[in-house]
Amino acid sequence: VAVLANTGFTVLEAIYAFLTDSASLLADAGHNLSDVLSLLLAWGAAYIASKATSHLYSYGFRRTTILAALINALILILAAGFIGIEAMDKLINPTVISEVTVMLVATVGIVVNAGTALMFRKGSQSDLNVKGAYLHLAYDALISIGVVISAALIFLTGWLWVDGLAGLLIVGVIVWGTWDLLRDSANLILDAVPRHIDRQEVFNYLQSIDGVVQVHDLHIWALSTNETCLTAHL
Repeated sequence: VAVLANTGFTVLEAIYAFLTDSASLLADAGHNLSDVLSLLLAWGAAYIASKATSHLYSYGFRRTTILAALINALILILAAGFIGIEAMDKLINPTVISEVTVMLVATVGIVVNAGTALMFRKGSQSDLNVKGAYLHLAYDALISIGVVISAALIFLTGWLWVDGLAGLLIVGVIVWGTWDLLRDSANLILDAVPRHIDRQEVFNYLQSIDGVVQVHDLHIWALSTNETCLTAHL
């Protein structure tokens, strides 16, 4: 449902972005395209992760969910770079846009992105792969709100440079919102201890078990975006 809804809206928004020559609308369309890619990645990774283990892949394919989360974060950063270039051009060379059309299309975007984001909200709290898809959709809903506001300002004031400024603000929102996803997914792919786990507390607990004299070679890492492994010598 989320893939179909966002694909349809991305095509619609891209067409109207070129027709109205709006940088903020084009920025939103570009980010919506990354939404579709992120949803497909998250979906594919979740499917592959469910495959059984084998002699070669003794842990199965669960780590593909971490890889998908990392790729999603990188797609968001690349989308931000593309949007930034377009927005700078519109800021330096502002052009006339069809404000009412832009507002109407962006309003549809708010409904589509907010509605589909709600589907992933609960799962995003415990699964980094789902969180990657959720962030794409949630931030796109916020971006669409920004597009509506910027078009309304241009309509009321005639300040064409607001369109380019809105695009740059969108870039800031994307980068700020993606940082945690990028950091966490990079840490997990490098077998770091997941952020929600205190390694010292785990060590202290194991040390306190009756009959345990010594704890060493304690390793804690993410098997997937929602599964954690631990090995230790007791």
